[in-house]
This record gives sequence, C-alpha cells and structure tokens, in this order.
Amino acid sequence: MAFFPKEGSVSRGTKASGRAGERVQRVRSSGIQGGTDEEKRGPGEIRLKRVYDPPSPDDGLRVLVERLWPRGLTKEQAKVELWLKEVAPSTQLRQWYGHDPAKWPEFRRRYVEELRGNPAVGELRRLLKEHPVTTFVFAARDPERCSAAVLKEFLTGAL
Repeated sequence: MAFFPKEGSVSRGTKASGRAGERVQRVRSSGIQGGTDEEKRGPGEIRLKRVYDPPSPDDGLRVLVERLWPRGLTKEQAKVELWLKEVAPSTQLRQWYGHDPAKWPEFRRRYVEELRGNPAVGELRRLLKEHPVTTFVFAARDPERCSAAVLKEFLTGAL
C-alpha cells in the first residue's frame, strides 16, 4: 500500500520520502484479542470525488483508488493521504473496459470477482473503521461508471 503522510505527521513505524509513487507500508499495532470498540465500529461514510475537483475539509481521509497516477497532477495538487492502487482493477481489466458504457455490466461483475480475492480489501475495511468520512478519489470522467463506485458498493454491501 502506498502511503503519503502529511508533512510533519510521520509517525514511528512509517517511512516517507519525497518521491511520488514510492511504496510505503503503514505499520500498525495489533489490538486486544476480541477487538477494541474502535475495531468493532462499522465503516464510516464513503464518498466519491474526482481527483481533479478541489479538495474540501469535508472530504475526511482522501484515498486515491486508481492503479495509475492521474495525469497532470502532482502529489501536492491531488491532496491524497493514501494511494491504494492494490484495490483498483487489474491492468488487464482496466484496459479491456476502456470506459465503454456497453461493457459496464461485465466490468462490474469482473471487478467484484477481483475484489473478492483481493487481500488489500481487508486493510481498506480496517481503515474505513478508523475514519468517520473517507473519500475515494478517482480520475474517471463518469462518476457513475467508474471503479470507485463499484468499490464503494462492494464495501457497503450494495452489490
């Protein structure tokens, strides 16, 4: 999982550098067996937003859920705190889909199959429990037919 900590907020157990796209693992201590109240809490609100739209304080935790970095944006402009490319559709599926509306139903089906076998989804679920609001940031022009919408539906049980 790629992690971009805010400047001055690097904590023990994390590694940060100025190079965009560098993989950094977030290290987390394990809770008491049975889980803490925070771990038992359900996921917070999930919002969707284009990465090209201006960020807002109401966005909460901004998570980029794209396999590729959005064109024409620097890390500072995107204002994402976490880049989870591991939960994005595979390169093969993304290229096959090509945002063709006729392929949307099949894309959704295939992407959900990928998510079911994706270990990064478990990490994302834990992250959602830690934040009251999480905004999935994406680059696609169509917010209704993008992988972020499928990911949100999958995580909220709407699929």
